[in-house]
Amino acid sequence: MSKKTPVKTPVPTGEYAVGTFTYTVYNDREETLYCAPGTKRSIPVRVYYPVYRESVKDLPKARYLSKDMVEAIKKNFYVPLNYDKLEQSGENRSECYENAPFIEGSRFPLILFSHGLGGFRETNTFLLIELASHGYVVASIGHPYEGILTELDDGTKYKLAKGITSKCYSPMIPAVLALSKVTRAKGTNEELWALFDSVQRKYNRFLGMERLPEWELDTKAAFKYLNENHSDLIDIESGVGVGGHSMGGLTAFALCEDEPETFVCGINMDGGLFGDHKEKEIDVPFLQLNCDANKTTVTVAFLINKAVAYHAVLRDMQHLGFTDLKHVIPMKSMVGGLDPNIAHDTVCRIHLEFFDTYLKKQKDHPSFESNDVVKFTEYEPAVK
Repeated sequence: MSKKTPVKTPVPTGEYAVGTFTYTVYNDREETLYCAPGTKRSIPVRVYYPVYRESVKDLPKARYLSKDMVEAIKKNFYVPLNYDKLEQSGENRSECYENAPFIEGSRFPLILFSHGLGGFRETNTFLLIELASHGYVVASIGHPYEGILTELDDGTKYKLAKGITSKCYSPMIPAVLALSKVTRAKGTNEELWALFDSVQRKYNRFLGMERLPEWELDTKAAFKYLNENHSDLIDIESGVGVGGHSMGGLTAFALCEDEPETFVCGINMDGGLFGDHKEKEIDVPFLQLNCDANKTTVTVAFLINKAVAYHAVLRDMQHLGFTDLKHVIPMKSMVGGLDPNIAHDTVCRIHLEFFDTYLKKQKDHPSFESNDVVKFTEYEPAVK
C-alpha cells in the first residue's frame, strides 16, 4: 500500500451521521499496576453518538488517529503503516464529526467497549461508528499502561508498561506452548474448559485474577461519568450493553457475569475467558465471536449460562482481524486472509443483530444464519 494512499475507512450504513467527543475520568482510585505505584488511575473515553445528517454538512470530519498513536502502532506491531505523511497533512479522517450537535430530546441505548491488552482506544473505530449510525451511543474506553498508548484530554500520555506481556504469560515460553496446545485441542466443551482453566491458572493469573477486576472498575468509572454528565444522551432504562476485543471482550463477559442487573447483554471478540469462573453463572444473553484458532478458549460460556449463549466463528481470520488493523496491516498471519471489507461487514451485522435484539428489544430472537464466512452455534441455558 502506497504511503500516499489514505486508509480507506468504511462508510457507515445507518440512518444517522455520527458525532464524537472525548472525556477523561480523573478519580481518586489508586493505580495498582506495578509500573506506577502511588499514582491515580485516570480513564480516557471516546464517545460516538447519532446525529442528524444535516447538522454536520459544514463540519470537518474528525481525525482518525493522532501522530503519536500512529508512531505507537508502527513500533508495537512491527509493520510499515501508511499513516505518517497523511497525519501531518490532516488527510486521514474517520466518518464522524467532533462535537456535532446532539439530537435534542432524543436518547439512545448505550454500549461500553474496551480494547484489548496492547490495543488502543480507537482500535475498533469503524465498528463503533457503524453502531452509532444505527442509533447507539458507544463509549470506547482506554486502559492506561495496558494499551500501546493511552492519551488523556489534558495531553498526558501513558505508554504500554514494560514487561507486561511477560507478566501476563509467565513464564513466557511454557505459557505460550501450553496455550497453543489448548487452541489445537478437541473435545467436549467441558473437556476444553478443564484444559484451558488448568493452563490459565498456572500461567496467566496476573491477567485473569489481578488485571481483569481493574478493567471492570475502569469500565464502571467511565459509565458513571457518562450517566452523571450526559443523561440527556443515553437511555439506560433497559440496561447497558458491553463489548470488546480480546482482554476487552473478557471484561465485557466479566461485567455481565458480575453485574447482570446493569450490564444486560454483551459480545466478546476473540478474548480467551481468563479469570475465576468457578461457582459463577451468567444470567444474560452473550455472544462469543472468535477466529478458528481461539474458539477453544471460551467454552466456559456455554457451561455456566442461565440465558441463551451464541458462538460465532469466522473463517480465515486471525486475532487482529477483529480490529481496524485489518484495513492497514498486510500480514495475513496477524489479521487473517478474509477480505477486510467482508470481515468488517460481517462483524458489524453480528453486533447490530445481537444488540438490536437484546438492547433495543426490537425482536425476541436474533436471526443468525451460518454461511461461508461465519458459523453460528446457539446454546440453550446450561444452568437451570
